[in-house]
Amino acid sequence: MRVDDFDFELPRDLIAERPACPRDAARLLRVAADGLDDLAVRDLPGLLHPGDVLVVNDTRVIPARLVGRRGTATVEVTLHQRVGPDCWKVFARPAKKLRPGDRIDFSDGFHAEVTAKGEAGEAALRFDRAGEALMAALEEFGRMPLPPYIRRGEADERDRGDYQTVFSLHPGAVAAPTAGLHFTPDLLAAIDARGVRRVTVTLHVGAGTFLPVKVDDTDDHRMHAEIGVVTAEAAAAVNAARATGGRVVAVGTTAARLLESATDPIGTLRPFDGTTDIFITPGYRFRLVDMLITNFHLPRSTLFMLVAAFAGLDRMKTAYEHAKATGYRFYSYGDACLLYRNHHP
Repeated sequence: MRVDDFDFELPRDLIAERPACPRDAARLLRVAADGLDDLAVRDLPGLLHPGDVLVVNDTRVIPARLVGRRGTATVEVTLHQRVGPDCWKVFARPAKKLRPGDRIDFSDGFHAEVTAKGEAGEAALRFDRAGEALMAALEEFGRMPLPPYIRRGEADERDRGDYQTVFSLHPGAVAAPTAGLHFTPDLLAAIDARGVRRVTVTLHVGAGTFLPVKVDDTDDHRMHAEIGVVTAEAAAAVNAARATGGRVVAVGTTAARLLESATDPIGTLRPFDGTTDIFITPGYRFRLVDMLITNFHLPRSTLFMLVAAFAGLDRMKTAYEHAKATGYRFYSYGDACLLYRNHHP
């Protein structure tokens, strides 16, 4: 499809700079075949049925932005995919003069070596420490990797808490699964009381999620791979809910992409531990996910393409025009929508 089909105008003042407080006070636009409803996130329990299963992403965002020096030159890197205990693929600025073998110093005693150079500003780094020691160094010297449309990507101390979900557990993401930012302990208690099963999966969201689609046709776009895990217990719980008529409700496009990657052609969720680069565009037939809670996404983005595939492009364009007209807040810290799978694209 033409990428232009997924374009729309968005006033700058509709981009949220901070999350709603409390988080479940954010607005929720219900988008269904019977129309649109303006609600709040805290209304979500009443939209779910006993026996449904809510699938959330428990990845934890790491402070993945580092500023260092290569000789006398300043280099900024954003980690985006772990490829070993001490090795990460990164986006580097400026990347042009980086060469394999170069050393980047991030502080006294904390450095990395460039091991490979990729396309479009990519490189691979081997750090001087691994595992938990590397995570500790990132916590000390790194910054939260806010998307470029929020305060030009400049994070502050508030973002260390604001940009984590209540589910965050396993460090490794360099972007938040932002639909999960709306959930609070009170909201989860109300969902539990409704008789909805909650299941966690892990998809370590990469910085590639921020990259605009620069090609003219979706067939020419390459997705960056992301690491995901669906445990045997999670798969069994989701399959059991479906077998008894429960709906699979994905919290976020990250959870949806992982579930679809791990589901076989007859709709059975399988345990999964590996990478996925699934790219969902209109015409894709969803195997598992019935409902999707997600934020409002960028024009021409892979995420807007996914929601168009899920709910229908015309329906999503109508929903976004309504959201703009009625002052919904967009993007990572913005409001949410609840989508129902379009069975008749």
